[in-house]
Amino acid sequence: MSSNFIELRDHLTHLTLAPAVGGSIANWHVTATGQPLLRHNDEHAHLPGKLGCYPLAPWSNRIGEGGFDNPDAWLALPPNSPTDPLPIHGSAWQQAWQVVSQSAHEAVLEVVCDTPFAYRAEQRFRLDNGELSITLRVTHLAEKPAWHGLGLHPYFPRTGGTRLQAKASKVWLSDASKLPTGLVPVPDEWNFQQLKSLPESMVDNGFCQWDGHCLIEQPELGYTLECQANGAEYFLLFCPPGLGFFCVEPVSHPVNAHHLPGRPGLKLLEQGQSTHLDFTLKYIANVGGGLLPIAV
Repeated sequence: MSSNFIELRDHLTHLTLAPAVGGSIANWHVTATGQPLLRHNDEHAHLPGKLGCYPLAPWSNRIGEGGFDNPDAWLALPPNSPTDPLPIHGSAWQQAWQVVSQSAHEAVLEVVCDTPFAYRAEQRFRLDNGELSITLRVTHLAEKPAWHGLGLHPYFPRTGGTRLQAKASKVWLSDASKLPTGLVPVPDEWNFQQLKSLPESMVDNGFCQWDGHCLIEQPELGYTLECQANGAEYFLLFCPPGLGFFCVEPVSHPVNAHHLPGRPGLKLLEQGQSTHLDFTLKYIANVGGGLLPIAV
């Protein structure tokens, strides 16, 4: 890999970070087999949405109506992606991040942004015994308070045998612009209370009343990922049909929360105040059709 990448290793897995590309994860794979734990990418990919995972701050997903109300005034938000007519995923993913510290097993990245208001974001990555831990923290720097939300956007490999468990009670239906229109009980096709194959039709929806836990079984790749999010009571499920990936995005708030009653999941931060989200992904090798707990 080139000098633009950072590499972390434990005795089971290998993580490659791309700080200059939105503070993204380029790859995470099993050292012994090369099997991808996140969607595999080569070093020629230079867009966060083409890599393995990227951070969402100071909000997740789309915001309608051209902006939102902060306590002092309306904050106008222009579209920030050539592929979407609405402002999407905040601004941290569009910046080059700096390396604060690095060791064999841990790295800390940081970015200071002035758009749409001044804030500092930090990501801490740690590998330990096949478990990847990510902490995303944002600190408000502007003099006037503002609403903040956080998320992570991982891309997981998808094969014919991929199965998902993620217990949520309700899901937001959405319109053609992908903004939520109503909250309903999770339909059977999208009910992942138990391990279940991914839908064949398009899914790009936000789920709520989530306990933060999900299980991703990859029998054709020889492993299971056990994931746990804290600071995220919602997740976005993105399953584009016919492609070799899907996304389970832990987020602190639903899509367009800035315009939903009570602004669910958003936090109003004063200067110097912070909020954070934690996400851990544990690699468990499949042996003889079952799961083999990893031990040192």
